[in-house]
Amino acid sequence: MSEPVTYLLEDSIATITMDDGKVNALSLRMLAALSAALDRAQRDKAIVVLAGRPGVFSAGFELPVLAAGGADARKMLRSGFELAHKLLSFPTPIVAACSGHALALGAFLLLSSDYRIGTEGAFKIGANEVAIGLTMPRAAIQICRQRLATTHFDRSVINAEIYAPAAAVAAGFLDEVAAAEKLTAIARETAIRLAKLNLAAHAATKMRVRDATLGALSRAIEEDDEEFAARMAGR
Repeated sequence: MSEPVTYLLEDSIATITMDDGKVNALSLRMLAALSAALDRAQRDKAIVVLAGRPGVFSAGFELPVLAAGGADARKMLRSGFELAHKLLSFPTPIVAACSGHALALGAFLLLSSDYRIGTEGAFKIGANEVAIGLTMPRAAIQICRQRLATTHFDRSVINAEIYAPAAAVAAGFLDEVAAAEKLTAIARETAIRLAKLNLAAHAATKMRVRDATLGALSRAIEEDDEEFAARMAGR
């Protein structure tokens, strides 16, 4: 079985690419590989470009595992939101190259990156939990609250509104949209531009700006995990 995540370091830019050959489901295996790749990028002191496969960034959690509701589902949920926490607190800039659809946790990873570039096309971006019968996790709400435009927060979180790429810019899921054939080049150019920042000041400012969010997210992860455990125990 091929690895779901690849890591390429060039000129202090680490490109981390998700590709499971399908919809880039954020399975336990994918989440572990992403976390390990971010740890490697941190050791390399690299700017990160987080990318998907053509046509899809990520469709979110692995739904069959989530539907089963057992220990693997609990671990997957916790790991997914801990990954978002890692992105939000990552010391160097993270550029997301959103190559297509980004739903549920896929969209939350966009909301946890520093700069997000989407792809033109008939792609869906947003939080579809309520539409598929899932109560939005507390952790997901905190991630959405810190980045979505105020006028789109309820529409996205409560009404599960899904956006085309251009509309996703206004909502706050993306910062800009590019033609598919230019996405990789623009993401790299953005990473090169961000690399010129004073990275110590970037890291310190990021933590100062996101301190309250990171604290709220950590508490939400624990509350979600406790609730899931209680459901498993039949309480």
